[in-house]
Amino acid sequence: MALREIHLDLPNRPGALARVARLLAKEQINVAAISVDSSAGKGRVRLVVSDPDRAVTLLAQGGYTLEEREMLVVRLEDRSGSFLRVLEALAREKVNIQSVALLVAREDGRALVGLSTNDPVKSRRLLQKAGLISPSAERLVTNSDLVAAAPSIPSESVGMLM
Repeated sequence: MALREIHLDLPNRPGALARVARLLAKEQINVAAISVDSSAGKGRVRLVVSDPDRAVTLLAQGGYTLEEREMLVVRLEDRSGSFLRVLEALAREKVNIQSVALLVAREDGRALVGLSTNDPVKSRRLLQKAGLISPSAERLVTNSDLVAAAPSIPSESVGMLM
């Protein structure tokens, strides 16, 4: 199963994000990665959670409007310019990156980065051809695997594992 990211809009006011975290924690859904940005009174939240199907259902039932995106997983050497190869390969083919998340898990000493694009099928083909993506890296990282990468955090908590 591919890595999935959930996007939702929140009002930019105290307690809005806590309400989301409370809903997820009540159902023992861990947050493996989170990004929050706000402007003009609105907040945009991106979540990678341990159980995206349950989280989407729960958040929709809670009245949230959300969007899901598949994320591709690429392996990068820990040296300057390695992510640039990904960016250039996609830019040459006019593929737009929509989001990027540095993942907790690593493979063979390489950092794993999740990214979503406007054309996941084309992106996967391009990045596989460039040797930057592999089925083994994507099998290694699922939403629940990200939570398992930090076993010291109880599964009933909502933890941010960056």
